[in-house]
Formats: sequence, structure tokens, C-alpha cells
Amino acid sequence: MDLHVKYDLLKENLRNLESVAVAFSGGVDSTFLLKTAFDVLGEHVLAVTARSSTYPEREFREAKEFTDKYKIPHEIIVSEELEVEGFSDNPVNRCYLCKNELFEKIGDIAYKHGILHVAEGSNHDDLSDYRPGLKAISEHGVISPLRMAELTKDEIRILSKELGLPTWNKQSFACLSSRFPYGQKITKEKLEMVDKAEQLLLDEGFRQVRVRHHGDIARIEVSQNEIQRFFDLNFINHISETFKKIGFSYTTLDLKGYRTGSMNETL
Repeated sequence: MDLHVKYDLLKENLRNLESVAVAFSGGVDSTFLLKTAFDVLGEHVLAVTARSSTYPEREFREAKEFTDKYKIPHEIIVSEELEVEGFSDNPVNRCYLCKNELFEKIGDIAYKHGILHVAEGSNHDDLSDYRPGLKAISEHGVISPLRMAELTKDEIRILSKELGLPTWNKQSFACLSSRFPYGQKITKEKLEMVDKAEQLLLDEGFRQVRVRHHGDIARIEVSQNEIQRFFDLNFINHISETFKKIGFSYTTLDLKGYRTGSMNETL
């Protein structure tokens, strides 16, 4: 389908929902979904953002600034994944455990506000990767309007730019728990290490960043066109020494660069 035909289909599907609570992280997809839903349904839309140790403070601030700017009703909940049984053991269905709890809580919020549906922002590209969270989405009857309209990430960025959304060129983000190899225990302290390490690289001007946690080793992923910055000896010494202060004994650079779902390559 033509891009704008897809967009019209998205709006029509949202209009038919009558009212919707949108799981809102402040990322590219959920921001576009929320703004489109609000344009179509107005006051019958509620944004719901979950705070937890896997969700960086910078992401929460941006989400809050967005809803404040457009005066979109916004409810903040606590959804601490580390308290979910089995989550911290980091099994291959970790994402399912997280989404199962999250959408149960958002469903309760929607019911309390008399909202008929819950929606989330996965896109058509997500069907090509290992996404156990999609099972929880299905089980809770959560709607995925972007997937229903077959909108890809690149198309969402194009439409976001046309709408003037600040997230149109925002780096892709996944919760911090995705930085750990399956089976490696996740703790609050380890999450804080990853968050600090990634924030350092973002502050240094990198756009797309992942710091994968392999015990005492940090594996840095940045986009291919940013790898060359690590050819500067003074710069890599600065990063290495700062990572050591954060808690990593060794720092490595992934020569393949950033890619989504790199932890799934071992499955």
C-alpha cells in the first residue's frame, strides 16, 4: 500500500476504537501512535507510561514533556519488572513476563477510566525478529494499530517528520534488560551500569547506542558510520577509563556495529 493509504487506514482503525489507552514509552513508534490517536479521538485517548529500573529517566522526561506539550491525558504507573517472578533470571521469554504484567496493569487503568481498548506501538518490522512480548499482547487482547496498517519503522519516521514530531529521527530504544545475554541474571546495579555507560556515549554525541553487559565486559554497539570515532586513541582511553569507573573491567567494540536484537543471534 501507498504510505498515506496506510496512514489513512491507521486513522480509520483508531476512529473505530472510540476510546483507547496507549502504552506510551516516548519512543518513535508509541509517540507516533499516541499523537495520531489523539488527533483522531481527542479526549478519548489516555497515554500510560510505566516507570521501572529498566526505563531510563531521560526517556521518561521526554515522554512527559511530549504529553504536557500537546495536553494529552497521561497516567504514570509503576511496573517494576525485577519484582516479576522469573524475570531477573533473564529467560528467553523475559519480554513475555514483562509485557504480561504491563498490559494487565494498563488494562486495569483503562477499565477504571471507562476506556474500551488498550493499544501498543509495535510495527510491521517487529514481525521479523524474535518478539515473545507479542504473545502477551495477543493474550490480553491488546491492539497493535501500526502492525494492522502494515507500517514499517522507516515509514513511521517519514510520517512523524511530516507531523512535526520531535521523535522522527530519534534513535531506536529498547528497555535496558535487552542488554544482557539470556540466562545472565539482571539486577538493579547492572541496569544502572548500562544506563550510565550508554548515557556517557550519548553525551559524547553518538546517536545510536547499545552497551551490552557481559559480566565484567562491556560490548559497545554504535552505528557503522560512527565506529570510526573509536580510531582516536585519546577518545578510546577516555571511554575505557570511564567505563572502568562505572564497573566494567574491560570494554570492547562490536565491529558489526549496532543492530536490533543482537542478543537473539545466539538463539
